[in-house]
Amino acid sequence: MHDVRSVKGPSMLRLAAASLAGTAIEFYDFFVYGTAAALVLGPLFFPTFSPLAGTLAAFGTFAAGFVARPLGSVLFGHIGDRRGRRPVLVASLLLTGAATVAVGCVPTYESIGVAAPVLLLVLRFLQGLGLGGEWGGAVLLTAEHAPAARRGLWSSFPQIGPALGFLLANGVMLALSAALSEAQFAAWGWRVPFWAAGVLALAGLWLRGSLPESPGFLELREHARVPLAEVVRGHWRLVLLTAGGLAVGYAVFYAVTTWALAYGVERLGVSRTVMLSCIMAAVVVKGAVTPLMALLGDRYGRRPLCLVGCAAAAVWMFPMVALLSTGEPLLMFLGFLVALLAFITMFAVIAAYLPELYEPRVRCTGAAVGYNLGGVLGGALTPIVATAVARGEGVPWGVAAYLTAIALLSLGCFALLPETRPVPRLAVVQAAAD
Repeated sequence: MHDVRSVKGPSMLRLAAASLAGTAIEFYDFFVYGTAAALVLGPLFFPTFSPLAGTLAAFGTFAAGFVARPLGSVLFGHIGDRRGRRPVLVASLLLTGAATVAVGCVPTYESIGVAAPVLLLVLRFLQGLGLGGEWGGAVLLTAEHAPAARRGLWSSFPQIGPALGFLLANGVMLALSAALSEAQFAAWGWRVPFWAAGVLALAGLWLRGSLPESPGFLELREHARVPLAEVVRGHWRLVLLTAGGLAVGYAVFYAVTTWALAYGVERLGVSRTVMLSCIMAAVVVKGAVTPLMALLGDRYGRRPLCLVGCAAAAVWMFPMVALLSTGEPLLMFLGFLVALLAFITMFAVIAAYLPELYEPRVRCTGAAVGYNLGGVLGGALTPIVATAVARGEGVPWGVAAYLTAIALLSLGCFALLPETRPVPRLAVVQAAAD
């Protein structure tokens, strides 16, 4: 991979901050749906189902967003590789924001019948389409500007965005849940976070309006005619390995933030407020340690941290499920915290790792497709499978076994990938001298 010109100091900080803000806004849009699916969408949009079946159906519409993400990465990746990384950021933010606001306006099943869940499914698909393009554009714009020695650190800024988006989405839900009665929350309160997405989208567009185009794109002498075709033809193995490697991160994150939320409220009888508080506290710590993990990636390499994160996830899934099953807030928080620390050990370095694995002319498509296919494997199915597996009485060990199996699959995939961390010039000179 040829290196590109980088920017330093305040310019790099402004660019990274704008990328972080944009990903936070788009992931807010995506996460607010997941929380609503766990808490209220089942009874409102699938009232003829049993409570369990209603939750499964709501998680089915949740999964539609993940299915759309690889398609979004193909669509916006084509734009990013042909027209530049910057246009992707604007178009994806507009699409995701508009779809999220529209979700808050969809009448319930009681008002329009079966058209309600159909509209919900379509809008969730559009959300996923926009988010599928967001990650590639934001990460590449930062990674291709960053100095090679600190590419991991600067690229981790967009990776903090999902944590901030999650906290913002769930903070709004938590405040509304605490302030409103059950009837008020079900009648209109759950819609407010979706309407707020419109204001956030406008703020994001303002922040991204002045961002410069990536030097990695500007230096290309020839652009891929059909980036997806080149990726499939020349990098299919790499796409499959990166998707398989990332699956455990998605599985762990959504097991904690979506399935565990629904399980704690519906099966354990823990209040919404307590469950959201436990999860949000763990996400705060995860977001705070992201730059530290990225620095370790710059120091020791991307692949070792991915391997450590996968191994930690494999070891921790059974203890996490056991701690969740107690229903005790501090023990649940501990289970969630260690799981998310294993997750971020991998995902803090992914924003540098994936772009470094692909050649510049197809980087936007290749990195984004691999990233979002991992979301389908790990994120789309986990809440559905976990909810179905946890139907019986007692501790849901089947969920722990499922998550452990995914962690081992991801460990194997990362073991087959190469290291990409740029070698410092001094080390190259010394090696030549030897």
